[in-house]
Amino acid sequence: MPNDPELLKIAVEIVLRAGEMQMMHFGRDVQIRKKGIIDLVTQVDIEIEQMARKKIGEKFPSHAVLAEELSDSSSSEIESSGYCWIFDPIDGTVNYAHGLPIFCSSLAIEVDGHVEIGVVYDPTREELFVAQRGSGASLNGTPLLVSSTPILLDSILCTGFPYDIHDMGDDVISLFGAFVKQARAVRRLGSAALDLCYVAAGRLDGFWEQRLQAWDIAAGALLVKEAGGCVTDLSGKDLDIRIGDVLASNCSLHGQMCEIIRNFVANNLLKRKD
Repeated sequence: MPNDPELLKIAVEIVLRAGEMQMMHFGRDVQIRKKGIIDLVTQVDIEIEQMARKKIGEKFPSHAVLAEELSDSSSSEIESSGYCWIFDPIDGTVNYAHGLPIFCSSLAIEVDGHVEIGVVYDPTREELFVAQRGSGASLNGTPLLVSSTPILLDSILCTGFPYDIHDMGDDVISLFGAFVKQARAVRRLGSAALDLCYVAAGRLDGFWEQRLQAWDIAAGALLVKEAGGCVTDLSGKDLDIRIGDVLASNCSLHGQMCEIIRNFVANNLLKRKD
């Protein structure tokens, strides 16, 4: 059952243990290799994912796992199980590898295509974000609520840059600039999961990013929704976590943010036709 307390218990245990493992190596020699030009993976990522897969396999052997570093369950396995654990061992690996203390572990449990549980743990601040569908969201046990900021001029927003930024940089940076002109401030922290948690906590008023993966956003998106926020794709349509273009806000700003993106897309299409 989606409301099985054992599911939440194990999910929390996994992210807390992941945080311990992250801090054991943080700021020390970490084995790093490149997955892409600027996309990194550390040995700690691998060890944490192995830990999580082992624990899930022992407790729920029929459940599927979708995670960043090791081989994933097939779509048929996910469909037959009905349960899928969506895990990012270190969200913010580049920060982690450089000794920058903005990273976390993110875990969501999807049941029959719906994300029912989301947990994110930031070990540097000892902050545990938890959400269950229909039951609200919390930070270290205290209920979360998105901000009430009504206009972009009073907002602080956040975004991230995809790993293909060297190829797609002009569009990404131009959209960033469009938001900079309308908001009080725009930040780029390097951890999409934490960005979404901060929207849920009211620390940020909105967040957008393109070409993310399911493990980057599944837990955080549920946290925003359960804290009273809105989460869609960049056009304002229903979010598909496996496509990965995401727009999250306190809801008051959602239409305004969609309009900026819509105008940006329209203007760029016109320029390309010219």
